[in-house]
Amino acid sequence: MAVVGPSVSGKSTLLHIVGTLDRPTAGTVAIAGHDVATLTDRRLSTLRARHIGFVLQTFDLAPGFDAVDDVAEGLLHSGLPRGRRRTLAAEALARVGLADRIRHRPHELSGGQQQRVAIARAIVGQPCLFLADEPTGALDTASGRAVLELLRTLKDKGATIAVITHDAEIAQALPRQVGIRDGGVVADSSRGRLVG
Repeated sequence: MAVVGPSVSGKSTLLHIVGTLDRPTAGTVAIAGHDVATLTDRRLSTLRARHIGFVLQTFDLAPGFDAVDDVAEGLLHSGLPRGRRRTLAAEALARVGLADRIRHRPHELSGGQQQRVAIARAIVGQPCLFLADEPTGALDTASGRAVLELLRTLKDKGATIAVITHDAEIAQALPRQVGIRDGGVVADSSRGRLVG
């Protein structure tokens, strides 16, 4: 689904709460049957590694890591050995068109390439929940289409996907659009009408 709305409407806050990066002031967030408020930091990190993929507006790439190690870092809490994490990371980078850039560090990559490294890091663990804040914002049109196709592939494999976007074309390309304003849902295309 696409989450749309004006700036400072609460879209990124919603993404951070659903993704367990921030805690809600009220209510419950449950991921894979776990109430995240009851989890220790370690168990929460493991839950994120196994179930949630993130792409945030800032790429958050580690300056001292090459692309393959940055993506492999996304699997750190998965329990997989380092060699297997690096193999899966190289495969994820190939899926986003960066097989030839796995040894490059962030300063050696364009903004679009850095965004694709962040996307590879988000998909490497095959998350059941994929959260993206403007995932195509730094990409050219062709790369943006490739990312949307990758999201469709994840959806077809059973992942739940929420994309925050200001791009009306991207929002319309997704099967559901949810409008946010002042921290609340104001529209939901699955209901065909304005809500609450």
